[in-house]
Amino acid sequence: MVLGITETEQALRFKVIGCKRLSTYLTATALTIGGVGFFLASISSYTKKNILPFTDATQLLFFPQGIVMGFYGVLGSLFALYYWLTVVWDVGSGYNEFNRRTQKVTVYRNGFPGKNREIELVYPFKSIQGVRVVLKEGLNPRRLLYLKVKGKNDIRLSGVGQPPALAVVEDQAAAIARFMDIPVDGL
Repeated sequence: MVLGITETEQALRFKVIGCKRLSTYLTATALTIGGVGFFLASISSYTKKNILPFTDATQLLFFPQGIVMGFYGVLGSLFALYYWLTVVWDVGSGYNEFNRRTQKVTVYRNGFPGKNREIELVYPFKSIQGVRVVLKEGLNPRRLLYLKVKGKNDIRLSGVGQPPALAVVEDQAAAIARFMDIPVDGL
């Protein structure tokens, strides 16, 4: 998701939200609760001592139900850890900046830790051919902005997550096109 536009005479900047969204927090919380619950049920079936607050897991046989629940608990906890780490690292967040003073476009995103933790693409204004808007409605709607760069693949400017309103996408595309004096395709 792309947040508000910050515009001055010399620069136009869009902030992009990464994984710090409500849906990511809810998914991570559900996976944590489920993973820990399944794992505690497995331990309860093995020790025959109930350690779950709302149910009696001592009635489960350790083989095969307890083993399977333990496997699901470990797997759910690992997925929850992955989600929590993406929130902590704020994967996918960044900005799109169009700067008249330097005559450059910068697309910056945070990634996973490692040698590619920070992804920064910088292009001169003269290599930008236009802005492309992709609109698809239906069960899985898509409203995306791409930057058309000469000799390169199109660079996605939109963030991930819930598609923004059509008016927001149109405003962003128009603001970029006006600022850089380039055409808009797809509207």
